[in-house]
Amino acid sequence: MVVIGKKKYESGEGAQFMSRKAALKKLQLTLKDFRRLCILKGIYPREPRNRKRAQKGQSGIKTLYHKKDIQFLMHEPIIWKLRELKVFTRKVERAKALREFSDMRRYLSNHPTLKLDHIVKERYPTFIDALRDLDDCLTLCFLFSTFPSLNHVPRDQSLLCRRLTVEFLHAVIAAKALRKVFVSIKGYYYQAEIKGQTINWIVPHHFGFEPQAKNDVDFKMMSIFVEFYIMMLGFVNFRLYHTLNLYYPPKLTTHDNSEKILVDEETYVSERIAALNVPLINLDSTLQNTEDEELEMDQFTNESEATKLEEAKIEADKIKKLKTLFKDLKVFLNREVPREPLVFILRCFGAEVSWDKLLFVGASFDENDETITHHIVDRPNMTKQYISRYYVQPQWVFDSVNARELLPVEKYLMGCVLPPHLSPFSDNQHDQTYIPPEERALMDPDFRLNDEEDESEEETENENEKEENEIGEEDLENDLKEEIEMNKSDEVNEKEQERDRLKKKMKVKTGEVMKEDPWEKKRLEKQEYRLRERMIKKKHRKLYRSMMEGRKERAKQIWLLRKKRRLHDTVEKQKRKEERKQKKIKVAE
Repeated sequence: MVVIGKKKYESGEGAQFMSRKAALKKLQLTLKDFRRLCILKGIYPREPRNRKRAQKGQSGIKTLYHKKDIQFLMHEPIIWKLRELKVFTRKVERAKALREFSDMRRYLSNHPTLKLDHIVKERYPTFIDALRDLDDCLTLCFLFSTFPSLNHVPRDQSLLCRRLTVEFLHAVIAAKALRKVFVSIKGYYYQAEIKGQTINWIVPHHFGFEPQAKNDVDFKMMSIFVEFYIMMLGFVNFRLYHTLNLYYPPKLTTHDNSEKILVDEETYVSERIAALNVPLINLDSTLQNTEDEELEMDQFTNESEATKLEEAKIEADKIKKLKTLFKDLKVFLNREVPREPLVFILRCFGAEVSWDKLLFVGASFDENDETITHHIVDRPNMTKQYISRYYVQPQWVFDSVNARELLPVEKYLMGCVLPPHLSPFSDNQHDQTYIPPEERALMDPDFRLNDEEDESEEETENENEKEENEIGEEDLENDLKEEIEMNKSDEVNEKEQERDRLKKKMKVKTGEVMKEDPWEKKRLEKQEYRLRERMIKKKHRKLYRSMMEGRKERAKQIWLLRKKRRLHDTVEKQKRKEERKQKKIKVAE
């Protein structure tokens, strides 16, 4: 009996993977449509364990897809829509070439449209799944909302991104879900907590748009991602608004008829919503948000679980206080300050915000209002100032949110040199992380910064100078007396010293403990460590080496940062010393 075996590459990785060319042939799609379909369905190339087997012995590096992923794409109804679009473009081009404009209008009126609702439901079966994957969606939508109309970015897409992102910000304000904020060169980093899921996203700064070359950025590829993310964000916003007991699309609580006459009602409402300054209408005023209710903690008998419960209670109390951080504060924004991020942050924590009416729609009170508590300014001085309010810089808002308490205003007053803006996203619990001195001072109350040390040094120097002046006169008198006594006692001391030497020779000495050589101890420890390294299995050696290289690199970075900080501190210290000297010279003159 002859057993016929399988041919080479018919089983294993050779049969599991497929090249991109083979996938295009099987699906009968162009490369452009295939890319679009893969992005919408969330299918990406895979990296095989053995590339030579997966490529069926062919050399080079090819883009490989799993066979099951391509079979999954074959059942997608969007493929037929893409084919219809292909036929549609051919018909329109033919009618245009033959100058059959009546047929061309008829074709254009029946333009086939892609619907992505079923893909969103397929990729995210539950609302929590959608929230987990919301980071990239929000970052890209906020980026596209800042774009003007370009050839490769549709105008409708950027406008829709703007509307959906503003709606999401309103939902975060209503839920009081914001937790962390950080300002960097890239933009504003935010972290919100919705339904127990932490969502991080970046909002770019509003600068003048500089067009990029096509070779630098693939806008077409990004717009395909945005096409899917718009649909996804629409679903998320709808569900968020209904869980928060709000109308969707959002409706404003108040309308001013006098202003409504001046502009179109639709544009007026959209501008008022974009201002983020007006609360939205609830669906039913009798119902309350479930998130505002106090959580009841379960009781556990186990010690480890009890400690975790206590930690959870402390964290819950902190978040409860954070939600009402800026409550009863009335804040006015100056025209040079970034309006949107500050309004969003301040309203998330319960503050009332306004600005100049001529600047933007949605101002709720004027600058002359005496009840304003804080005036946010980003300039060195102002001609007209009110005594009843604090004039602070914008960083006070961001730092207060990250510290989860209202920080003292003295360091953030108008024209002051600001303290460093620390990132709340860095996790310092891990080993091998550089912690700046300012952050260490916040964590450890006993730790003192260089500024405080310099002040204490200056005080001690002044005290020492006074003491030296008082003691100087007394020392002169004592020196004269000591010289006379020393001459008398020299003769007596010589005889006594000879007696002591003879006595010491006759004494019994106690045994000394042998001290351990630290150099030898380190050498033995290194030897033991090398022996342990040799015991590592062969399959884990590469991983171990890469881990050690990463550790060395991190240690090097920390050393460089510390060195940079030391040099900076020495320069600053020298400047302070020179300033003190100049002050003393002026006082003496």
